Amino acid sequence: MNPRYSNPWPHPEHRIRDILRWKLGLGTREPCQLPSAPDQPANWRALDAAHVAKPPAAGWRVTWLGHASFLLQGCGRSLLVDPMFSDHCGPLPLPSLKRKAPPPCHPSDLPEIDEVLITHSHYDHLDLTTLRGLRGNPRLWAAEGHARWLRRKGFGNAEDVRWHETRDLGGGLRITATPAQHFTARSFHDRNRAHWCGWLLDGGGCRLWHAGDSGYCAAFREIGERHGPIDFGMIPIGSYQPRHIMRPMHMDPAEAVQVFLDSRCRRAVGMHWGTFRLTDEPLGEPPLLLAAALQKAGLDPASFTTGHIGQSWTV
Repeated sequence: MNPRYSNPWPHPEHRIRDILRWKLGLGTREPCQLPSAPDQPANWRALDAAHVAKPPAAGWRVTWLGHASFLLQGCGRSLLVDPMFSDHCGPLPLPSLKRKAPPPCHPSDLPEIDEVLITHSHYDHLDLTTLRGLRGNPRLWAAEGHARWLRRKGFGNAEDVRWHETRDLGGGLRITATPAQHFTARSFHDRNRAHWCGWLLDGGGCRLWHAGDSGYCAAFREIGERHGPIDFGMIPIGSYQPRHIMRPMHMDPAEAVQVFLDSRCRRAVGMHWGTFRLTDEPLGEPPLLLAAALQKAGLDPASFTTGHIGQSWTV
């Protein structure tokens, strides 16, 4: 049996009974921060398969596939982070877990994938149906504790990576598992039996960083000190309300701006919003709060943006 993992920084614990009380509507409901925010999913555009058929000759192409899923192409490689194309993000097709914004393509429309990076085991980040539908035979790299389980599910080329460990993928590309503050579970019986992480990619003269799921914590300053400056970050900005439950596990947009600064990102895009309704804030609130937090911090609004599902950025 895998050991139990924990966060090394002190934080309040959210308990199962707290989650149940919240989901059952018991207690006082926390008001949203922007009552006028649109309750609409992220804008969407179809992904042109020809546009992503090959990695760029230089630099990187970063494409948002919705939620925390990205296609990263550079150094002659096509990688996916937390690919999730299914209609529901849970073990059962409950209406509350149904996708609100469609994926920009079908997995079969993607190019052959060389590597898949998995941050943790939650259903909105690790989707077995999507993994089985990918073209090619990609290697799966996952936070420590996942590989044995993935191999039992039929993915014989899955490997664990511990926090701060670096793996050389060849072609001048390296990946490093970075710390995060979160938890894992796919049932009531396996909580924290595997770890959680973000991913740093270093290659082609660029550093890209996917923060994974995380509450705000001391890890981000450490990441900036070890790996900064980072050319392009993918930082979560959604699934944060009610704060008394979500704060330890999911940052809000103001905290995401602090993460942007701590980790020494030059540019970033907001993720983990506008695709599934996992928490109480309006679906369209996170980008508005992000813009306000950037203005308050005196930062260029173009330095940390949000975009359309299916949009690509050049790094």
